[in-house]
Amino acid sequence: MSSVKIECIANEGSRIGESPVWDEKESALLFVDITGRKVCRWSSVTKQVQAISVDAPVSSVALRKSGDYVITLGTRFAALKWKEKLVTTIAHVDKDKPNNRFNDGKVDPAGRYFAGTMAEEIRPAVLERHQGSLYTLFSDFAVVKHFDQVDISNGLDWSLDHKTFFYIDSLSYSVDAFDYDLQTGKIGNRRSIYRLEKEESIPDGMCIDTEGKLWVACYDGGRVIRLDPETGKRLQTVKLPVDKTTSCCFGGKDYSEMYVTSARDGMDKEWLSRQPQAGGVFKITGLGVKGVPPYPFAG
Repeated sequence: MSSVKIECIANEGSRIGESPVWDEKESALLFVDITGRKVCRWSSVTKQVQAISVDAPVSSVALRKSGDYVITLGTRFAALKWKEKLVTTIAHVDKDKPNNRFNDGKVDPAGRYFAGTMAEEIRPAVLERHQGSLYTLFSDFAVVKHFDQVDISNGLDWSLDHKTFFYIDSLSYSVDAFDYDLQTGKIGNRRSIYRLEKEESIPDGMCIDTEGKLWVACYDGGRVIRLDPETGKRLQTVKLPVDKTTSCCFGGKDYSEMYVTSARDGMDKEWLSRQPQAGGVFKITGLGVKGVPPYPFAG
């Protein structure tokens, strides 16, 4: 193992930092603060964070083929023009559930934007159960619902051969796999490939490396874990200096750096004084593996 190094690159104090995505064109890391209602961009060149405020909880951000970004905002899929700070609604879901919002989202290898919903939390990880659904936004802006009865729709990614879709419903404490049809975007044959240990706590955001292994951020577990989806074994644990690790992605020039977002919602003064970097973004180097660049939304 090469020596793993962890540094806080943006001590933003995000309430719920989420959805890190590397933007190669800008040499920058995108991420959101869900309850802070901000889309943020950290430049690896200037080391500064720019932020755009939005009018609802913003839970994920993705690249767009035509330029700029797409986001999940409240219960809407929306387009974000960065320079103009302009947000336009693309599609609306869960209209019958005013208490819902989107959570994690990611673009599949064919350019479709997958994202799921959940009920608004009363406290972190405490909410009305089974209110969420998983959706896909297609490039023609059509929306398909895959299933409902979701608690907290979370981490998603695709296997290197694009035949498997990985997904987390956080309160099931399980990382699940589905058969995936890249032509149609259909999923089926759901099964659990890893159940979290007690000290790993709640599975949150997820990404995949070029060896086909999954990395899962453990909310309240203060770590990211590396899993083998074939064997269901945990291969590695990387502990962070904050408990509420929320999501992870690979980035940097050759995608050998891992970026991890975190949250501070639900922490009292005493807890925050012990973890002053809570809500910050961390960079992990020396993992000895590389990640897969993010896919842009085709619409």
